[in-house]
Amino acid sequence: MEIAFIPSPSRGVYHLGIIPLRGYAFCIIIGVFVAVWLGNKRWLARGGRAGTVADIAVWAVPFGLVGGRLYHVITDYELYFSEGRNWVDAFKIWEGGLGIWGAIALGALGAWIGCRRRGIPLPAWADALAPGIALAQACGRWGNWFNQELYGRETTVPWAVHITSSTDGRVPGYYHPTFLYESLWCVGVAVLVIWADRRFKLGHGRAFALYVAAYCVGRFWIEYLRVDEAHHILGMRLNNWTAIVVFILAVVYFVLSARNRPGREEVVEPDLSDGSAADGAEDEGDGDGESGDVKAGTDTDGAAKTEDDGAGESKADSEAEEDSKSEAQAEPTKKS
Repeated sequence: MEIAFIPSPSRGVYHLGIIPLRGYAFCIIIGVFVAVWLGNKRWLARGGRAGTVADIAVWAVPFGLVGGRLYHVITDYELYFSEGRNWVDAFKIWEGGLGIWGAIALGALGAWIGCRRRGIPLPAWADALAPGIALAQACGRWGNWFNQELYGRETTVPWAVHITSSTDGRVPGYYHPTFLYESLWCVGVAVLVIWADRRFKLGHGRAFALYVAAYCVGRFWIEYLRVDEAHHILGMRLNNWTAIVVFILAVVYFVLSARNRPGREEVVEPDLSDGSAADGAEDEGDGDGESGDVKAGTDTDGAAKTEDDGAGESKADSEAEEDSKSEAQAEPTKKS
């Protein structure tokens, strides 16, 4: 009899009337909000504008969810496409099953699209989001607790998780809470990235690379404790091999980036106000030029009109003077 343990929830779905509220979905949603909140604070500290992180997250999050689900379905295809299984279950994301590797890969594609539309360098945005993503994973792992899934080997430690469900081949008992281990590890990764970023002024994607590398280290040993079904290659679980490969890629990127592009980006988001002001000044200049031309034309026409009127008056005066002289000469003639 275990004196201390982590109890599992009696159910993972609660109903608000006819609306189902799933603990797994809530954990994912909370994680997204935490990532955007912290990412926005870090983006503002880097000189970016408020709202940019959320705007790009609108692209990154849906891509990430699709990528995470695709990775899970592809690597565990027998759960959905083997005999006796229903392939429609592959779309039931609320029942669990998101691969972080696919989520990060396809989420990065969505973020790249969002950054490109706003003229923002993706590495700078990823650096701002890195610790927030780690905290999002920490929140999301508690969704596995609601679903009573992805636990580790049997154990007698006081913090063992008590599994009570017997569906899908589960055996009730006390197991290592790998969801808790990974959640705590992700919190530590977030703290590490924040500290290293402040201490060494990481830029050009190096904070994100540090997050990836640190997460892979933890995922490697936590994966060894899990007892859920998984594909094995050369005696190791597939996710262990994935962690090794991704860790190497992250370290290589970190080293090459530090060598080729030291320091941190001075400008992370273009200042659109300057461009608008310049365009406005140009438009105003064009308007003044046009007005000047019209004014000059008006002045020229006025001068020409004044000159014509002066010439007309001079001509009339000359004719009147000639008539007066003719009359003066005619008068003596009549007298004589």
